[in-house]
Amino acid sequence: MPQLVFLPHPVFCPEGAVVEAPTGQSICDAMLANDIEIEHACDRVCACTTCHVLVREGFDSLNEPEEKEEDMLDKAWGLEAVSRLSCQAIVGTEDLVVEIPKYTINHAAEKNH
Repeated sequence: MPQLVFLPHPVFCPEGAVVEAPTGQSICDAMLANDIEIEHACDRVCACTTCHVLVREGFDSLNEPEEKEEDMLDKAWGLEAVSRLSCQAIVGTEDLVVEIPKYTINHAAEKNH
């Protein structure tokens, strides 16, 4: 199983995290299954950008983003060439290094962070 390394984030994983995820699982589902409670305001249907991540290593092993995801990413804070919506980014066979951006454009989170 591929290993996903999450860089430290002050809210979602202050110490960083290393988890395993099966090929075919979304990065978002892998995070949620391992108690990394990233926001996902649209319930993972590619209708917001709250689960935006930066895939620092292994980006090319992910599935290709669909046009809907690319359109949503245009609205993400801190967009980079390695940006993906974690609900749409499907783990391939390579290990990944993932950074959760410091900010989102979400004005109200479901949990009080």
